Amino acid sequence: MAATQAIDTLTPEDAQAEHARLVAEITHHRALYYQKDAPEISDAAYDALEKRLAALEKHFPTLAGAHSPTATVGAAPAAGFGKVKHRVPMLSLGNAFEDEDVTDFVASIRRFLVLDDEAPLDFVAEPKIDGLSLSIRYEDGRLVQAATRGDGAEGEDVTANVRTIDDIPNTLTGPVSGKGTPAVLEVRGEVYMRREDFLALNKAQAEKGEKVFANPRNAAAGSLRQLDASITAGRPLRFFAYTWGELSEPLGTTQSESRQRLAELGFTLSEPSRLCRTAEELLDYYRAIGAQRATLPFDIDGVVYKVDRLDLQERLGFRTRTPRWATAHKYPAEQAQTILKAISIQVGRTGALTPVAELEPITVGGVVVSRATLHNEDEIRRKDVRVGDTVIVQRAGDVIPQIVSSVASLRPADAKPYEFPTHCPACGSLAVRSTAEKADMAAEMAAVEGGTDAAEAPPGESIETAAEPDGVVRRCTGGLICPAQAVERLIHFTSRLAFDIEGLGIERMRLFFSQGRIREPADIFTLEKREDERLDRIVTMTGFGKKSVEKLFAAIEARRTIGLDRLIYALGIRQVGEATAKLLARHYLTVDHWQESMIKAAQERAAQPTERKPELVGEAYAELCAIEQIGVGVADDMMAFFREEHNRALLDRLLAQITVETYQRPSTTGSPVVGKTVVFTGTLETMGRSEAKAKAESLGAKVAGSVSAKTDYVVVGADAGSKATKARELGLTILTEQEWVDLISGKTAAPE
Repeated sequence: MAATQAIDTLTPEDAQAEHARLVAEITHHRALYYQKDAPEISDAAYDALEKRLAALEKHFPTLAGAHSPTATVGAAPAAGFGKVKHRVPMLSLGNAFEDEDVTDFVASIRRFLVLDDEAPLDFVAEPKIDGLSLSIRYEDGRLVQAATRGDGAEGEDVTANVRTIDDIPNTLTGPVSGKGTPAVLEVRGEVYMRREDFLALNKAQAEKGEKVFANPRNAAAGSLRQLDASITAGRPLRFFAYTWGELSEPLGTTQSESRQRLAELGFTLSEPSRLCRTAEELLDYYRAIGAQRATLPFDIDGVVYKVDRLDLQERLGFRTRTPRWATAHKYPAEQAQTILKAISIQVGRTGALTPVAELEPITVGGVVVSRATLHNEDEIRRKDVRVGDTVIVQRAGDVIPQIVSSVASLRPADAKPYEFPTHCPACGSLAVRSTAEKADMAAEMAAVEGGTDAAEAPPGESIETAAEPDGVVRRCTGGLICPAQAVERLIHFTSRLAFDIEGLGIERMRLFFSQGRIREPADIFTLEKREDERLDRIVTMTGFGKKSVEKLFAAIEARRTIGLDRLIYALGIRQVGEATAKLLARHYLTVDHWQESMIKAAQERAAQPTERKPELVGEAYAELCAIEQIGVGVADDMMAFFREEHNRALLDRLLAQITVETYQRPSTTGSPVVGKTVVFTGTLETMGRSEAKAKAESLGAKVAGSVSAKTDYVVVGADAGSKATKARELGLTILTEQEWVDLISGKTAAPE
């Protein structure tokens, strides 16, 4: 299957395989970009991957949702800084690449809001600065805290460093408009470095024999994230403000008015901006900024379009990781040639054998690339990639560097076709490809997101395309006897989006595993106690000072209390990524309820192993499958985990060592539908189906995709079908669209 093959010609199986590959690549490159400030591909290469992923999900909708990077933001905060939980999540933006994407963006907003073509709809367009996202909190006009975006929910505390940036006021000035300064104001924007300042910094660094930076974005990020604030103070950092987080009072009624208010308060804005009224005007702005791009004093990688009216922004709301009311229109990038020195095989936590191209390092668009995924043996065979080949490496749109093809005319005479191993390089067990896939499950099974299942990683780190269908990926059959799988699961457990234990990184985990110190998650939390029983205590080992060991134990102790969503994600259940874990936590709320429900559902599934209709399997299983974006494929992988006695025992031992917090839904004080399960069916007249679902979830309701005895309300629009029929058969409460609107607006009381 070619990565450039037309999407509408893909089979569901091929689409699933490519989706899994893209997810793995994106996950790895996000970690490099957001956590290490050391990307291995250009922004354009990253964007190209995301574009392909979005197009796949549009054509194959069952691949989207909770099982895709389109549902997650950035990467978890790096070690070394205090953590800050964002009161308002810092989300990413959706991307547009072609003119028709912009036209579709405008059309989708009109559809969502049910606006005809003549209804006024204004947008603010502004340059997209290539820098590091930052949130700055002011209370009573004084700067009290600053944090990076991190994973969108939690970032790094860089307050001391931010106070040294001249563009960022420590005290807000009185606005020209005469309006008072908000008591609470979180200003959000981008820390960046001007091009001329970047060149001067690199020259000075080289003269001192110190590290030079690949590009201005890396220089800005590296300068801000210094543990010594005096280093940051010596770097030429600047700041553009473009939006806000928590507010005690509105800045205005429109985006453009609020931007002006930020300028009045002392912030520099991203300019030149423009108010546009049509898709054609947006495209004219894009082309105009593109023509100026080389002469701008700072780097941009695109432009951003935002709906101007804030009341419409509120109605449009958010997807899992992106606002519906804004998008980034990206500029394209490039390719390069290098030599394929070797092909290595990595074994991931689900046993997948992933081939990795080891490349002669080359700079592509200012980023040094030395490794790239080869995805699977079929991809190697299709492209006929051989060791010694000159290969074309592309960096145009998403996460990882991608090998487009080999240059046949430059192939060495002795280059031989690559023979994929049939045995696991870690344990010697047979590595097999399944031929018993069910076609009807192919579309349901989507890619595992997050964790260590990345398609590319620096030397010593893990790459695994975990959720490719078994017909594509070759897997080790060793299971728990395979040390690679066992240690990769532990690495995933302590990864940034899971338990995030500072000081217990990849190399230390592998070391402790090889020494028998840590063999399962619960061992992490008994490590300090057991150290007293060992002669070869950690503190006596090379590379472990007393302070570093004390810090490690303190970091472990700090993670004895964990959120339910992080715990679920940390277990590494196949197809349960970060977004899926949050869906599960939001539905079950407590670890006891979740664990009991999963065990019961697993028992029901074991009694009905081939039944495809969830309601005929059992109550607990049907409840799981009814959660929005979770289908039979995901549910069955969860059941496979809970059917195993050793997995249940492992979880019990872990829970004996930690405290799991009850999942906190967003505040829905006064909501008449909080905790209620709602199903929408038929065509709604006053709002789109997407808007209706988003509004219900914002009020604390659970939106389900199917009707069951536990459904509280079925909202019926025009031309309702089988769901309405089933609701009547079950005697459920059925509401018209107007009755639903009256209920959530408080005009009527909840039905008895």
